[in-house]
Amino acid sequence: MGIFSGINISGSALTAERLRMDVVSSNMANAETTRAQKVNGEWVPYRRKMVSFSSNNGGFSSQLSSAMGTGNSQMGGVKVSKITEDQTPFKLVYDPTNPDANQEGYVEMPNVDPLKEMVDMMSATRSYEANVTVLNANKSMLTNALQIGK
Repeated sequence: MGIFSGINISGSALTAERLRMDVVSSNMANAETTRAQKVNGEWVPYRRKMVSFSSNNGGFSSQLSSAMGTGNSQMGGVKVSKITEDQTPFKLVYDPTNPDANQEGYVEMPNVDPLKEMVDMMSATRSYEANVTVLNANKSMLTNALQIGK
C-alpha cells in the first residue's frame, strides 16, 4: 500500500458519488418529461436512472490475498459499474387535453418519485461529505508525518 493510497481511494469515492448526484439531478429535471425518446415510432416518457457501484479491487478475497502476499496488489476504492433504467411502470395521469394522452385521456408520466430522488440525493451528499472528511484527515496525517522529519 502506497503513501497516496488513501487519497486515491477517497478520490474514487468522490468521483462515484458526484456521478450519482448528477444522475439524481437528471432524474429530477426530467420528472415531467413525457417525450424522452422514440421507441418503435412512438414517444415514451423518461425512465428513472439508477447508479450501481462496485469495488475497484475485486472484494475481500482479493484484499486478503494481497495482504498475505499471495496475490497481486491492486488499488482499492469504488467505481461506477453501471447506470440502469428503473423498469417500474409509468404513472398514468388523467389529462385529456394533453397532446400525449391516449384514447381514454390518460397520459403516461415518468416513473420518477421526487421524494425518493431527494432521499437518494441526501444520501449521496452525506457520502460525499464523509469522503471529503476522510480525504482531509489523510492529508493532515501526511502533513504531520512530514513535520516529524524537520
